[in-house]
Amino acid sequence: MNTPPSLTGVIARYTVTEMTPALETLVSELREHQGPGVCAVLFYGSCLRSGDHYDGLIDLYALVDDYTSVYGRGLTALLNWLLPPNVFYLEGKSEGRTARAKYAVVSLADFQRGTSLRWFHSYLWGRFAQPCGIAYVRDAETAEAVRRSLAQAVVTFTTRVLPRLPASFTAPQLWQDGLRLSYQAELRAEKSHRNVQLFQASPDYYEQVTSAVVDALPYPITRDSHQTPAVFRAQIPGGTRFVSRLGWFVRRAQGKLLSVLRLLKAFFTFQGGLDYIVWKLERHSGTRIEVPERVRRYPLIFVWGLFWRLYRRGIFR
Repeated sequence: MNTPPSLTGVIARYTVTEMTPALETLVSELREHQGPGVCAVLFYGSCLRSGDHYDGLIDLYALVDDYTSVYGRGLTALLNWLLPPNVFYLEGKSEGRTARAKYAVVSLADFQRGTSLRWFHSYLWGRFAQPCGIAYVRDAETAEAVRRSLAQAVVTFTTRVLPRLPASFTAPQLWQDGLRLSYQAELRAEKSHRNVQLFQASPDYYEQVTSAVVDALPYPITRDSHQTPAVFRAQIPGGTRFVSRLGWFVRRAQGKLLSVLRLLKAFFTFQGGLDYIVWKLERHSGTRIEVPERVRRYPLIFVWGLFWRLYRRGIFR
């Protein structure tokens, strides 16, 4: 499915990134750690929205030529290929302060597939339909490929979400309901109204990509621009809506399992992985979490019980 030039244009405007000293330091450290196989670095998440690059962890995605180009041939490359992405911790000194990041590694080819309609689960297209910045790109050809993938993420997101909406909808309804669906397809610690906060953080972006994407969707859509916000009307067959409900049910079950597997993988790839997971759960839930010593000593054996107790307490969903 081709992406409309107007959508790619919106993406191009919003991916321009102000390179603060903290962000420059972390991107430089990332490239030094991973080597010349890094072809692009994307910046997204809470620090992008807040503009404070010292509060919490900056979220980065390193797009690489292939996994052997950054790891060589070994277990780390295999794990990244089997269940992308691998996640790592990074910090660096900037302006006399410590900037911290977590960065995920995924190949450019996997990123292109993961934002397309060929990728069933919302892990990548759900994230990168949201605003993000390009913090580093190797060359103009790669920049164009990345922007096309980000635009495709918007196409995939809206194509998957629209059958779950009423026939008449607005951009806020589309994105708030869609973000809620994609969050439910993972183990998340954020509160239930997080989808509303995400939309409110960048309403202009979501309004613009909605207007730009509707002509690229596989459903007949009309719009009434005389209302504020604009009202869209989609003609979607009942069978398509039924299949969509079933698809999102499967994504939700699949995503919980994949989230647990990624958390376990983080014990091997993420320095202080358990402490990071606990910190993130505490940060988003506002609840203090005590980790038993036996979980720290033998995480692969006893972490399951801890996760189950936290799930029962509603720390994540």
